[in-house]
Amino acid sequence: MKKNWKYMKFERYIFGLLIALEIIMSFTFLGYIHVEPISVTTAYIPIVIIACLFGIGESTVSGLVFGLGSMYKASSSYVMPMDMIFSPFQSTNPLGSLILSVGTRVLFGFLIGCVFHLAKNGKHPMIWKGVAALIAGKMHGIIVYSAMGLFFREYVFSGNSTFKIERNDCIVAVLCMVLVLLADRFYNSSFVGKYKDAVNESENNPYWSSKVNRILGIIGAFVLCMAVLSTVYFANRMTYMLNVHEVDVTAVIQSDIMHLQAQFLMSMLALYFILLLVIAMVYRYMKYREYTGEIDALTGIMGRRLFLHYCTQCQKTEEGKYGWFLFLDLDYFKHINDSMGHSAGDEILRKFAQHLQRTFQDYGAVGRVGGDEFAMILKEDMPRKMLEQKLTQFLQDISGIWENVKVSSSIGAYHFKFPEEIKTLLTETDRVLYEAKANGRACFCIDDGLNEPSVD
Repeated sequence: MKKNWKYMKFERYIFGLLIALEIIMSFTFLGYIHVEPISVTTAYIPIVIIACLFGIGESTVSGLVFGLGSMYKASSSYVMPMDMIFSPFQSTNPLGSLILSVGTRVLFGFLIGCVFHLAKNGKHPMIWKGVAALIAGKMHGIIVYSAMGLFFREYVFSGNSTFKIERNDCIVAVLCMVLVLLADRFYNSSFVGKYKDAVNESENNPYWSSKVNRILGIIGAFVLCMAVLSTVYFANRMTYMLNVHEVDVTAVIQSDIMHLQAQFLMSMLALYFILLLVIAMVYRYMKYREYTGEIDALTGIMGRRLFLHYCTQCQKTEEGKYGWFLFLDLDYFKHINDSMGHSAGDEILRKFAQHLQRTFQDYGAVGRVGGDEFAMILKEDMPRKMLEQKLTQFLQDISGIWENVKVSSSIGAYHFKFPEEIKTLLTETDRVLYEAKANGRACFCIDDGLNEPSVD
């Protein structure tokens, strides 16, 4: 099934977090174990986790990030001679180096994504995921060493040389398998599932504010500027310090100092990025918890406080438009409770809310503002005739929701222009509602602001 990343906030956050982790591993000791004459990498592990949790496209992108980081690290003069062939600026075959450093990692990301796609869709997916993670390191090695043999034959590397299994290879392979399986189990757990739903649904509640994105963006821009300035400053101070100690700082040394500082900068920015992602996820989760705490437990629709907050927001977002505000009372609900019991009354309230939501959910929002009192705000300027038809149909639908009892409702509808004071909406709509009650209940009264309120 094709992913719609627009509505997958949690998935985007986790993918971004893993990409940031890949950057950190690419530029720090976490991603490489130096074994003469070359470096053994563990930086491919986030790519394998991404392939397991997401898919082929995402793992290919992460492979590109890994390759670019590898190429940048190999572009300084202080790296091991064998590592210089990964930089098109250091080797005698620039195109071969580009393919070796970037192309092989992109290919690895694509292939490991395909392997996990097959593993997830086959029998015993957990076993095959473990196998895929276990062989990922060797797959990466085969691709890289084969490219070495193809473009840099003077180093006598070939794909066959990677089949030799060393102790370090076994340790890294087992570590990769354990981390991938743990990540997969945790990511697909019910605990994370609830958190995922909360984050993805956070924008669908009235308490969500997009201002937090702008605030985090400003903080991120500020951190970026400060980090860049700090990098330049410390590079200059290091050069000055070496000169004080009578070290001849050549242009090459100065370039290497800046190169190291840039690696540190990118690692720190990735770390800050992870921190901002965590803050954003926590904010979304807390807002969702605040939202669900205001949902009416019995009917599943908005409670009074949340509904009125939503109405207040609508006054800003719908300015200049026309809409409807409605009050609905369940007729003789106290008698229903007294004669049939509270459990029957609760079920009638629940079904009443369901019918109300189903009838008007495409036009606005519904809230329970009292025991047997409901309210609606319709953001669409529905024609009066259409509103009458829907209210008539609604009254017919609810009349049969409970056996041997005819359920009815008194409804008041008030037409207004956004923005309007909430107090005015409540007062005017309440007035129209009582006209419906005065007319014998089981009916609706509409005040469209043009004609005298009429009862139907």
